[in-house]
Amino acid sequence: VQLQASGGGLVQAGGSLRLSCAASGRTFSNYDMAWFRQAPGKEREIVATISWTGTSTGYTDSVKGRFTISRDNAKNTVYLQMNSLKPEDTAVYYCASRYRGYNNWGNWGQGTQVTVSS
Repeated sequence: VQLQASGGGLVQAGGSLRLSCAASGRTFSNYDMAWFRQAPGKEREIVATISWTGTSTGYTDSVKGRFTISRDNAKNTVYLQMNSLKPEDTAVYYCASRYRGYNNWGNWGQGTQVTVSS
């Protein structure tokens, strides 16, 4: 499945952004989806995941209560709603997919920059 992320930008601290990741190719509904991010000088970290059914989600501790991952299988799109943004959320955000039942995130989008100013 091919992934195309969008929605990044510059926002002030406390603001909101919604990232989108459009998928094409194979059956989107068979794939778990995730958002990762990588800040300058830091390793890539997983931010949020959503199961192929959409019934199970997970978040890294630093974004719990502020970010929400969701998916619309009819539109082949996964979203990341980011509220109460902080400067430390500044990073390049990537979407990724893995076929259901697999462990490795094998497909990656190109990344979208999110910059939060203080």
